[in-house]
Amino acid sequence: MRLLPLLALAAASTFAFDAQAGCSGKPTLHDSSSSSVTAFVRSTGKKVLTFSGYSAAGYENLQDLRDIAGRILAATDPGTTLINIGGTSDGIGQLYEWAKGAGFTTIGVVSSRARDEAVTLAPCVDHVFFVEDKTWGGLSPDGKLSPTSQTIVDITDSLVGIGGGDIARDEMLAAQARGVPVTFFAAEMNHEIARQRAAKRGQPTPRDFRRSAHAVFRCGPSRAP
Repeated sequence: MRLLPLLALAAASTFAFDAQAGCSGKPTLHDSSSSSVTAFVRSTGKKVLTFSGYSAAGYENLQDLRDIAGRILAATDPGTTLINIGGTSDGIGQLYEWAKGAGFTTIGVVSSRARDEAVTLAPCVDHVFFVEDKTWGGLSPDGKLSPTSQTIVDITDSLVGIGGGDIARDEMLAAQARGVPVTFFAAEMNHEIARQRAAKRGQPTPRDFRRSAHAVFRCGPSRAP
């Protein structure tokens, strides 16, 4: 499934979701390995569309986030596609509500640190897979993907990035290296969160609110060279 051709279709599509669809807030939780997540996905007979981007860093323009995701979801068939994000409720995790309301089955692959640190899960994710991992994702010091990020890349058939930092960048590059279609949209992280983080770390006030994924995947929608 290649997303770039779908963007033209999505531009002419009207996205609507059932705001009353309801989410129980009680996802099925799985302590998982990469192989068990892959086995679950295969058992559904569906492809996986992964959304990647800012998490705790948030988004400055939520309407843009909704518009981008809406166009993609409107051009995608819930009957053949699982929506995967990161399991948690922050930032890009807000897409779970819209995907669920549009009839998609939703999954999330996340580091076991989220379980151990009792991070709030998105109320509209159906299945959350905790992958044993000492990190939150991205590249390990040895240059290999962490178990969480590797699992995400292993199950993904197409990936849409909407902004993002180091972990999102690493996953998008790894997915692309495997031949997975990657579509990127530029987006700024939440300005106030960025300023607070900089102040807490004794760093200068940021002037550019686009993080490291933007340096590689510029000016969306696009694919990295």
